[in-house]
Amino acid sequence: MTAEAFSVLLTSGGRRVALVREFQAALRSLGVPGRVLVADLRRNAAAFHAADAGVLVPRVTSAEYVPHLLALCEREGVRMVVPLIDTELHLLAPHREAFAAKGITLVVSSPATTELSLDKRTTRDFFLAHGFDTPAVLDAAAILADPAARYPYFLKPADGSCSVGATRIDDAESLAFHARHTANAMVQEFVKGEEYTLDVLADLTGKVRCVVPRLRIETRAGEVSKGMTVKDPLLMDAGRRVVEALPGAMGCMTVQLFLTAERAVKFIEINPRFGGGFPLAAAAGAKYPEWLVAWALGREPEVAMDGWTDGLVMLRYDDAVFVQKSEIG
Repeated sequence: MTAEAFSVLLTSGGRRVALVREFQAALRSLGVPGRVLVADLRRNAAAFHAADAGVLVPRVTSAEYVPHLLALCEREGVRMVVPLIDTELHLLAPHREAFAAKGITLVVSSPATTELSLDKRTTRDFFLAHGFDTPAVLDAAAILADPAARYPYFLKPADGSCSVGATRIDDAESLAFHARHTANAMVQEFVKGEEYTLDVLADLTGKVRCVVPRLRIETRAGEVSKGMTVKDPLLMDAGRRVVEALPGAMGCMTVQLFLTAERAVKFIEINPRFGGGFPLAAAAGAKYPEWLVAWALGREPEVAMDGWTDGLVMLRYDDAVFVQKSEIG
């Protein structure tokens, strides 16, 4: 490792092989010597083996997790850390300055913003407080007691992720069952419309530099399997305004919404991290990993809010990483 090396650590890499490759390509494009490392709890994560190096770390909930990451970064010459799962965002957010003191850019938003991904009721309160439309939250017991209730509704865990437990509710029997069997259940009005994910990039000062709306054509296990970029100024402006209202936003912010037939925008979620469908935005020319590295290096890359390809369709398929048993032991 030379003194100029700039290595990147992606934590909780899991299946995010495409994102690993985007960061590897970013270092090559910028002409920066360095590696992309992936940290995970076990060796059997696909991204662990796609990285230039995989490193084992304690469980996120361990008291040793943050000190271990700091020591790892110093040992391996890591200059940027990019966390990839919701559970570690709020844990790492208060430590941005501790990493910065070691010359490491921790790409995570402020605690106030990362908190929004922990409970969807908190997210709803944020939207309402800042004048953004969002589906109404309803009381399950009141609906069940109302013989004139107008189904369908939508139910999901307020602290859930990856669409686990998210269910369309078409009748009272279904509502009673899922409200009873879903932990921390939250009932919302059912919104008819097209569902979009916005990949919104906030630079290291919190300014929004690019917004890529992706139409969710088909999903599998909560992650988009077919999607398309849509250069819609209404959605792009809405995404910019939401993220600029967030305190201390940094990096890729994943914002989800519905667009109704009347072109009303109803926001539903904010996840302050790279989303699973980001490879579509990257393929369209939104070089978020490269721009983040460039900013951390003190460079000013050419970034345009709409400098990406409209109408690019992603059709995902299964792929695999093959390793020897000894490599995941």
